[in-house]
Amino acid sequence: MSVLPALRVPEELSARVPAEQRGSGRDDVRLLVSRGTSVTHHAFRELPGQLRAGDVLVVNTSATLPAAVDGRLGPDPGGDRIVVHFSTRGDDGRWAVEVRTPRRDSGAGTTLPRAGGPAGAVVRLPGGVHLVLDEPLVPGGSRLWWARVSHADVPGLLSRHGRPIRYGYTVRDQPLSAYQTVFARPSPDGAGSAEMPSAGRPFTARLVAELRSRGVRFAPITLHTGVASAEAHEPPYPERFEVPRSTALLVNAVAADGGRIVAVGTTAVRALESAAGPDGVVRAARGWTDLVITPRRGVRVVDGLLTGLHEPEASHLLMLAAIAGRAALTRGYEEALRGLYLWHEFGDVHLLLPRETVHGSRC
Repeated sequence: MSVLPALRVPEELSARVPAEQRGSGRDDVRLLVSRGTSVTHHAFRELPGQLRAGDVLVVNTSATLPAAVDGRLGPDPGGDRIVVHFSTRGDDGRWAVEVRTPRRDSGAGTTLPRAGGPAGAVVRLPGGVHLVLDEPLVPGGSRLWWARVSHADVPGLLSRHGRPIRYGYTVRDQPLSAYQTVFARPSPDGAGSAEMPSAGRPFTARLVAELRSRGVRFAPITLHTGVASAEAHEPPYPERFEVPRSTALLVNAVAADGGRIVAVGTTAVRALESAAGPDGVVRAARGWTDLVITPRRGVRVVDGLLTGLHEPEASHLLMLAAIAGRAALTRGYEEALRGLYLWHEFGDVHLLLPRETVHGSRC
């Protein structure tokens, strides 16, 4: 169910290239700030003035993988051209993949959806590698499939032959560096995100240093994002995450002292809330999370969220409504449309904070 059923985002508000190709740098984006239903407009470089000393920004350190690889269907030469999006590595060594059709009308890199399967279908990949589709990730599903890959080093395959996943609203392929955030750290096993944890993209080392100098603290988590459902807007599937002990201790201490926990991106919310018990205490955790945050479930730890602007049908909006409330979300998105903010991973960002009284306390 759409949280904002009446909202329509014009196609021209899609951010088609990274901010540094439109302006002076990746932090050259706009910042919409919602405190309850009160909305103000800023440049992203003004973020330090919107936060307080003692606030904690929870950031995702997952690196983005070049997860799209060209291939052909069938064991023999001449099969249909397809693009494989590598989503998530399973505990048994298989990979969840999405098979898509390359578009020929909008330049290299963009794709159209196609049904996965059938079971046993072979896909030939560069370097003599092939994969075999086993079964849908979700029984009865058709988009994501578990696949066995003949080459054990899939991250190596991606680094040699892959490219970042690209959607049709962008105008050209971008280097992998355009999809890495300043917080990204390589994983020892080569794991990473199929799609960029994009809320962290506008941050620069200089801005991080300024925030630290003002007393804002950073707490890392890791959540490796899978391939999103760009057309159907399905809820997120289970994803690998880790909340380290140091982050749990900091978040608990700040929360107990009345400080604000602000997640940078929906991935940070999902990881942190997955590690929180019913008592709101965060504990070190790692593994898989299938948590879907809705207004009915609510949040236990997160007070605020910095995130991009999501399409009206996106399941992420349920999470935003859980954090800020439907009225605040509706008001913010109306203002974003009125102000011609840019949508998607290269676009502008939205900071949702608790409503404050004139004395600065939360309300």
